[in-house]
Amino acid sequence: MSIPPPPGPHQPQDPYQPPQPQGPYPQDPFAAPPQDPYAQGPYGPQGPQGPQGPGPMGPYPQAPYPQAPYPQAPYGAVPYPVWGQGYSPYGRSSPVNGVAIAALVLGLLCFLPGVGLLLGIIALVQIRKRGERGKAMAIVGTVLSSVGLAVWVLALSTGGASDFWDGFKEGAAGNSTFALAKGDCFDVPGETFDEDVYDVDEVDCSGEHDAEVFATVPLSGDSFPGDDHVTDVADDKCYTLQDAYAMDPWALTDEVDIYYLTPTADSWSWGDREITCVFANVDEKGTLTGSLRADASTLDADQFAFLKAMAAVDEVLFEEPEEYAEEDLASNRTWAGDTGDVTGNQADQLGSHLWEMETREAPMAALVKDMRDAAKEWAAAEKATDADGFYEHYDKAYAHIDGATTVTARMALGLATTPPTYDEDSGSGSGGTGGGDSDSGLDV
Repeated sequence: MSIPPPPGPHQPQDPYQPPQPQGPYPQDPFAAPPQDPYAQGPYGPQGPQGPQGPGPMGPYPQAPYPQAPYPQAPYGAVPYPVWGQGYSPYGRSSPVNGVAIAALVLGLLCFLPGVGLLLGIIALVQIRKRGERGKAMAIVGTVLSSVGLAVWVLALSTGGASDFWDGFKEGAAGNSTFALAKGDCFDVPGETFDEDVYDVDEVDCSGEHDAEVFATVPLSGDSFPGDDHVTDVADDKCYTLQDAYAMDPWALTDEVDIYYLTPTADSWSWGDREITCVFANVDEKGTLTGSLRADASTLDADQFAFLKAMAAVDEVLFEEPEEYAEEDLASNRTWAGDTGDVTGNQADQLGSHLWEMETREAPMAALVKDMRDAAKEWAAAEKATDADGFYEHYDKAYAHIDGATTVTARMALGLATTPPTYDEDSGSGSGGTGGGDSDSGLDV
């Protein structure tokens, strides 16, 4: 049996032999790789476009050493990781430190400044170790918490924290003067209604009480305007607003005076921004009994119509000139004409009103007749040529003011029947206006 010779360069491969590796490199690892199919030139291998490199020897002469074998990768395979395998295509920023955020929040709120300061320090240490973001927030929170801690220490050493807590408890309990509203009645702790009122006890208006709130006046501005300014506003507003709450001046007896609770620089800083106008007894140790409120919320339609008409007449009467007719006849004549017009118009309003009870019709008709007679006398005073003629009609007109027909009408309506006395200096009812002196102002 003959052994076939090994296949030559032009013999076919034995089908029973394993295939020989194909590729650019022979199986022998030390054999030189096959040459470029193009002819060798005098300066190295040549490509189809001529010798490689511009120099006589070419930039890369043929290496004299054998090349190490590198197996050919299959077509389409990539021997190295592609972009995105193990690497992020974009630079991701490091996370923000959560402790730094908490330190900043506590620093801004000035709440628990000691905790905010500690959290700021912890955040700075963590940021340095972990490479996280938030250093600026940690620093700001630390600084603000340090300031807040210093303020708290100062407040504790001066008693400011105690004052704040007391004011907070009063406001939360509803006993602070800040919580008073129109229509509230209250007692002041202590024996007298003195110059400084810090807290009150709200009570039912039907029984005895120290004071009754009839109006509140809001104040604007961020900073405290000063005691003088607040007092001026109270004097101007409180005495005007009393008529809208207590429409019946006859119900305000000589025992009733006007006071007002005003904010101070300290109470302003805690949110007190309004003046509280109240009725109280002229005697600091005295009290009031029952509510003095008389407006649309407490009156029936007949009472309201009557008091509204009387208020219009009283308003024009209070505008009487300060100069006597002998000194300024023209001004007095003009005022008399205005008074006659208002009195006549209000008489017409009451004359056309439909009274709810028949028992009220006759008394009101008698009052309307007196009002019309008074209007005629005021019109005559307007035409007077001298002071004597003026006062002749002036006296006749005033005879109808708060006369017998007015008392009878009030009795039929169920209103107060005792006429108020008047202060000649102020020209207003002493039972309702007080007097406007600064003693009526109370600090809150």
